[in-house]
Amino acid sequence: MSTFYFFSGGIALLSGVAYIFQTWRYLYIASSIPSFLYIILVLPFISESPRWYLVRGNVTEAMKLMSTIASSNGKHLPDGVLLALDDETSSTINQGSGYDITTMMTYKNENKDALVGSIIDVVRSPITRMRLFIAVALNFLGSVVYYGLSLNVMNLETNLYLNVMLNSVAEMPAFTITAVLLDRFGRKPLTVATMWFSGFFCLMGSLVGNVGVWKMVRMVCGVLGIFGMAGTYNLLFIYTAELFPTVVRNAALGCTTQASQMGAILAPFVVVLGGWLPFAVFAACGIVGGMFAFNLPETLNQPLYDTFGGMEAGLA
Repeated sequence: MSTFYFFSGGIALLSGVAYIFQTWRYLYIASSIPSFLYIILVLPFISESPRWYLVRGNVTEAMKLMSTIASSNGKHLPDGVLLALDDETSSTINQGSGYDITTMMTYKNENKDALVGSIIDVVRSPITRMRLFIAVALNFLGSVVYYGLSLNVMNLETNLYLNVMLNSVAEMPAFTITAVLLDRFGRKPLTVATMWFSGFFCLMGSLVGNVGVWKMVRMVCGVLGIFGMAGTYNLLFIYTAELFPTVVRNAALGCTTQASQMGAILAPFVVVLGGWLPFAVFAACGIVGGMFAFNLPETLNQPLYDTFGGMEAGLA
């Protein structure tokens, strides 16, 4: 979740870069430089996920990576530790009895057939089907509000660069608060609360005018609205990942990310409505999104399943 501080920090820096390079060609060139830095300075240090190796049957690579992680933490993997998928284990194994150490070591080094899944499998499963539809709706609605409020600064008739910077800075406390409360109250209550928080202040923004002192009131409503939706956006990445087993997690996350991009594409069409209408649409998105979130299960302190079989057995 801490990576989002850099996301908002990048937007804050972008407002300064845009102020310096006000010609769009120079702005494109300047904002492209971080992409090259990412390829050179970041990409070489990103490792694969052990779970990804495991569901693709590459147990050996998964164990090597786990050993590397342990070594980097100044620790080591104890003898007899093995990585296994949900439906390859039993209650006897989980209790640590009735499983021969020789068999364990053989299993640990044995590669298996890859388990693959697609978005079709997500839709087929009665457990994940509704989760996917709701996650898509939440990401879409949240994206409309998040990007819409960011773009709506043009309608506030205040300093464009200052407003963008204020919005980005306002997101950062939302990340901290969400991170602190996430493991205390759970994913579902926070999703509902942050979406309704954003929806409430967007509703307030739609009810005030855009003249005189009310300009500042509306701007504050916009800042608080993006504060709440930034918290939602932050936790949705974690929440969505926990709703689906590893074998289809990438497919499900890809689908919800596409929904977010659709929301970002439609956000400018809401902004051009002008007046109080954008805030009214954003308020409706936040309130309806919170209502959708009521239908998702809580994932706090629940197992992160690898396969559909493991999920079905765990929820039975």
